[in-house]
Amino acid sequence: VGDNVASVRGLPDTRLGELLLFERSDGSEPAVGIVLSLDPDLIGCAMLGDDSAIGAGNVVRATGSVASVPVGDKLLGRIVNALGVPMDGGPEIEAAGVEPVERPAPAIVDRDFVNTPLNTGLLVIDAMLPLGRGQRELIIGDRETGKTAIAIDTIVNQRDTGVICIYCAVGQKTSSVSQVIDAVKLYGAPERCIFVFAPADDPPGIQWLAPYAACTMAEYFSERGGDALLIIDDLSKHAVIYRQLSLLLRNPPGREAYPGDIFYIHSRLLERAAKLNQERGGGSLTALPIAATEEGNLSGYIPTNLISISDGQVVLEPRLFHEGQKPAVNVGKSVSRVGGKTQSHAMRKLAENLRLEYAQFLELEIFTRFGGMVDQRTREIIEHGRRIRAVLTQPQFAPLSVAHQVALLLAIDQRLLDRLPLDKVTELQAKLGPWLNEHAAESARRINTTGELEPRTRAALVTAIRELVQRLNP
Repeated sequence: VGDNVASVRGLPDTRLGELLLFERSDGSEPAVGIVLSLDPDLIGCAMLGDDSAIGAGNVVRATGSVASVPVGDKLLGRIVNALGVPMDGGPEIEAAGVEPVERPAPAIVDRDFVNTPLNTGLLVIDAMLPLGRGQRELIIGDRETGKTAIAIDTIVNQRDTGVICIYCAVGQKTSSVSQVIDAVKLYGAPERCIFVFAPADDPPGIQWLAPYAACTMAEYFSERGGDALLIIDDLSKHAVIYRQLSLLLRNPPGREAYPGDIFYIHSRLLERAAKLNQERGGGSLTALPIAATEEGNLSGYIPTNLISISDGQVVLEPRLFHEGQKPAVNVGKSVSRVGGKTQSHAMRKLAENLRLEYAQFLELEIFTRFGGMVDQRTREIIEHGRRIRAVLTQPQFAPLSVAHQVALLLAIDQRLLDRLPLDKVTELQAKLGPWLNEHAAESARRINTTGELEPRTRAALVTAIRELVQRLNP
């Protein structure tokens, strides 16, 4: 035993994922370990706690039970560790039941089409990379580019939607997780969130278990017809933890010293996210795993694995972040392979040309940086593109309603902002919500409830936006 792993001889009937009890030499409470590898004559275990007073020759007992966590409504609003033990100083959790952390993914026949939007409140994602309930969308980028910020904004935007949010932090600093929890308490609905926290100083076994435990807690709600959102921050650290455990257990290393089953440990986790059919209750579990890249290298081992498992990726770039474009989403490299089917009719109609116009602008802007003469048409495309970029830039903790997003897209589509000075666009964004509530409240309410943009509603919105533009730029 050592380095939080142990090798056990005997116990021929042990299975993977089973919990074992290790007797201590000083007679204190037994330690718990989880079985991670089975050889013909040795069992490899990761310790789920302190391994002091355990040495070679100590007795180990099989429990016959696999690692499980409490599930149920009583977990909502709580901060727990990977075993479901409270970490917020609150009372013990009265669970509705106990479920194993490792569960099979729903079969294909139990799944349904992803057709309901999961709005993040971020215009750049909801317009160009829309997400659906039951989708798996990877958030990927270098460190300090705003990956967690996108996740928090998505949680905050679910405050009025009924979606249960589970945030799982793996190997993060306590201060970072505290900031996330404080932000959700301040701007979101913490009473409908569960925070699963496996800090960096926890044993590797606990950190490895955390995403599976969080997924089981989320499945409790999706299997009862509800909608759940699971955010895992982040799977790059999770892969490193598993590599550490595998090397200590002397499993054969593969590429970059990761074990051969590194793809499988993430695919079996993310495959559990699904939209269930009506026979299974019609619930959904949406996964937003986060992964870190180095120097923007998307072709690294873990990033390529996760990109191939998920239904699309949101790629963040440090260059855009430092230029002040936040969220720093690289629209060219990002994709949502499901979302177009989930967008509301109004959004889909207005956003269909947006990506092309924005890509055209970015290409032209590079050429114009070298100076030289620019014709009138090119100048118009560039000015229009700058307005698009300004509209896609959004402060944190300020998610937009569907009506607000549709109004901004309509303003771009009708080129109502092209005559507005660039520095006034941010002011227009900030004032547009209250302005619509005052001057086009019925139209905004209709869009938020039906997602349709009827001619009368469209005309009312255009008039309201034109009046606001006129007021800002007389």
